[in-house]
Amino acid sequence: MKFDFYNSVRAEIDLDAAENNLNELKKILGNIKPACVVKADGYGHGDTEIMELYQSMGVDFFCVSNIDEALRLRNSGCRGDILILSWSAPEHSHILSGNDIIGSVVSLEHAVKISKAASAPVRVHIKLDTGMSRVGISAKDPEKCGAEIAEIASLPNIRAEGVFTHLAAADSLEKSDIEFTEMQKSRFFAAAEAAEKCGVKFIHKHCLNSAGAIFHRDERSTLARLGIVLYGLKPDRSLEMPIKLSPVMELKSVISQIKTIHKGDSVSYGRTFTADKDRVIATIPCGYADGYPRMLSGRNEILINGQRAKGVGRVCMDQMMADITDLKGISEGDEVTLIGKSGNEFITADDLAAIYGTIGYEVVCGISRRVPRIYKRGGKIIAVKKYTSS
Repeated sequence: MKFDFYNSVRAEIDLDAAENNLNELKKILGNIKPACVVKADGYGHGDTEIMELYQSMGVDFFCVSNIDEALRLRNSGCRGDILILSWSAPEHSHILSGNDIIGSVVSLEHAVKISKAASAPVRVHIKLDTGMSRVGISAKDPEKCGAEIAEIASLPNIRAEGVFTHLAAADSLEKSDIEFTEMQKSRFFAAAEAAEKCGVKFIHKHCLNSAGAIFHRDERSTLARLGIVLYGLKPDRSLEMPIKLSPVMELKSVISQIKTIHKGDSVSYGRTFTADKDRVIATIPCGYADGYPRMLSGRNEILINGQRAKGVGRVCMDQMMADITDLKGISEGDEVTLIGKSGNEFITADDLAAIYGTIGYEVVCGISRRVPRIYKRGGKIIAVKKYTSS
């Protein structure tokens, strides 16, 4: 297949796959409401495009990381609730209230600052630390935690609509981690119940992340904050998933040059690869500035016309090389699949992550903004998003 797009690297976003993933997840959720997490530019897939898709499917609750992400959604036509999962700066209280955005409160002191800074009621969800030791009010003593929540809820200009926590090990099926997850849930709901006994009325109590929704489903959680699974990746690559998820992103490039090198010739920076005999080398104009990690150097594979080729030499900022000596029918201009499917072969972001000891989340989030996103429906391009101007 010849590469016929104007950019040498592109990320193709399959909106049909994204739609399928949410429908599959709904089979598990039952009465639990999906809250779609589109932070970090929709994990690299495009936050507003993913929001628009899921909003058209009836989703009315979205989660982001900061106020800029929240405003981008609101200004792009998001009609539903938008929750900022991370700490919300008190000086931004007027932006939260003015744009009907829900902020996160991590402590009584934080809530007091928001209350004093606000000139109108601010909708908030209160974060509890049930064992992750990252951020939030400690729920080790549920009664004490409940009383603190009630004090926050009584502050002027604070509308405490929800309470939430994050499960630290829901993506592990080890016995000790399952027990830890159940302990977190127990602390969380005990603290929420203590707050309700003090008169706090919550719209939402939520503790389920992607792995929690799939492996620790609990209808006491009114929301399931669905993140990585929406994009077709596993919370942990070792898990067997009970539903069929499809990767949404493919990363593609092109062969810019093919050359034959001879025994003793080296390839790329540092001369980390030296030919043991005559070799045919393909150069691909994609590198770590595009988000293809340098740590994959000499350990990666790529796909060309349904065939696998081994990466050789170091991945450069803008280019990489592969050995195509044993491949058939390869020409300059042929499409290269770095993540995705070619013929019967497939490379996932999780596969790349496994090579250098990270997670699929980091791979897709790392695809840089100089790579255009190509949105497809039914195999046809429906939109192109370029972050950089022509």
